Amino acid sequence: MLSIPAGNPSPWTGPDGNNTYLLAGPLPTLIDAGVGEPSHIDAVASALGRAPLAQILITHSHPDHARGVPALTSRWPGALVRNLAPDHCVDNESIAAGDTTLRALLTPGHAPDHVCFLDEATRDVYCGDLARLGGTIVIPASAGGSLVQYLDSLRRIRALSPRRLLPGHGPVIDDPVTVIDKYLEHRAEREAQVLDALRSGMSSIDALVERIYTNLHPTVVRAARDSMLAHLVKLRDEGRVIERDGEWREAGP
Repeated sequence: MLSIPAGNPSPWTGPDGNNTYLLAGPLPTLIDAGVGEPSHIDAVASALGRAPLAQILITHSHPDHARGVPALTSRWPGALVRNLAPDHCVDNESIAAGDTTLRALLTPGHAPDHVCFLDEATRDVYCGDLARLGGTIVIPASAGGSLVQYLDSLRRIRALSPRRLLPGHGPVIDDPVTVIDKYLEHRAEREAQVLDALRSGMSSIDALVERIYTNLHPTVVRAARDSMLAHLVKLRDEGRVIERDGEWREAGP
């Protein structure tokens, strides 16, 4: 397996941009497509040598993971593109890739179509945007994100006792269970903070974000609002908070 940066650096994607992963072998396969940067396409071609790219597996359809598909298929017209769309990957499907077999695992939450790929031989998991070192994952509730599904997805991957997580952003995660446990603890702590803020009389998402997410850079305020909404929707669906005309409060006894 070779990690090839997608060449789209930003505060969101990391200093080298998204991670894409090339699996060499009889069926050369690229996991995630980047954004179509020529330097990325050239790096994939250099790593392939004379072999054509046979397959592209997409963890989810967010642009930084999927926008590079047209550039890749223009370079390698025979490459098969697979994600969670109809007639593509299905949950628990075994997929030949490189010189190994991957199992597609439906892991929604960050995105409705999010899929992780488990290498059956090594127990490595290509985890897309399920987890990353040094930061949390945005749950975009206004665009199909679901905190309940995300927590279930974390627990699903944890139950596999993976050897490593290979994320879409940042370095390889060598201690997956510890990292996932910290993610679960963080979300429980955030939920407690939300309830505490509601009890203090705060009722708007903007007020909750200002209290709970301190020292935010302006570029991430929208993401913070979306993740706050994800927490509130979870609590509402559990009957623990009530929303009316954009105002939120804790449900009474």
